[in-house]
Amino acid sequence: MVECAHTPARLDPATGEPWSRLMQLADELVLANRILVNEGILDAFGHVSVRLPDKGTHYLLSRYRPPLLVSAADITEYDEKDAPLTNAADEHYSERAIHGAIYRARPDVAAVCHTHAPFVLPFAVSGVAIHPVYHMGACLGAEVPFWDSQDEFGDTNLLVSTPEQGASLARALGPHWVVILRRHGAVVAGRSIPEVVYRAIQLQDNARAQLQAAMLGSAPSLPPGEIAKAGAIADRPRTIRRGWDYWVARATQKAG
Repeated sequence: MVECAHTPARLDPATGEPWSRLMQLADELVLANRILVNEGILDAFGHVSVRLPDKGTHYLLSRYRPPLLVSAADITEYDEKDAPLTNAADEHYSERAIHGAIYRARPDVAAVCHTHAPFVLPFAVSGVAIHPVYHMGACLGAEVPFWDSQDEFGDTNLLVSTPEQGASLARALGPHWVVILRRHGAVVAGRSIPEVVYRAIQLQDNARAQLQAAMLGSAPSLPPGEIAKAGAIADRPRTIRRGWDYWVARATQKAG
């Protein structure tokens, strides 16, 4: 089972003892929500989750809350059918189907983010493909596929709220790390919470650079060889840790 990498053991400030893995993941997930709001990836909407190690396709996700207000008490465990096992009496995100379907389809994925990031939306609306245009964007991979709910489900409210829709989206993601939802947003996958945060931010940055370069006349993709070589560096644990530490500092200093 994939565990959340890049995260050193934390100590309970009250006892000085190591926190349980569940407590660490819940704490990290709260922090991920703060970071993604602070960096403009999430606003009142969107969500981020983490797979529970050693519990199959169970995962942690906040109950129905705006990301900025998510606290440890909001973090809810969902089972293999996306049913809440904690906070069961509360409201829950209808689009948790996104998260559960990807965990069931991709054993290598340990964290998922759904975003309506502003610079990604023009691509979701226009159908123009996002591709890596500079070295950090190589972490997106050589292909960023689209998923269009119209293809299988016709006219909908555009939310991914049923197991069937979630499974269809997971098929479109396939072996990739990012999928663009037509007329809606994007879903980003990672092997840890820091990695999915890192990739979601790089997706926004690459989309902005691609859009602005296109306004100047040309936004060519990196060639396959550069994507492979730059991606190997962009995906290194120490690269991800460097970004994570920076975004943690930005989010916590702002909160303070």
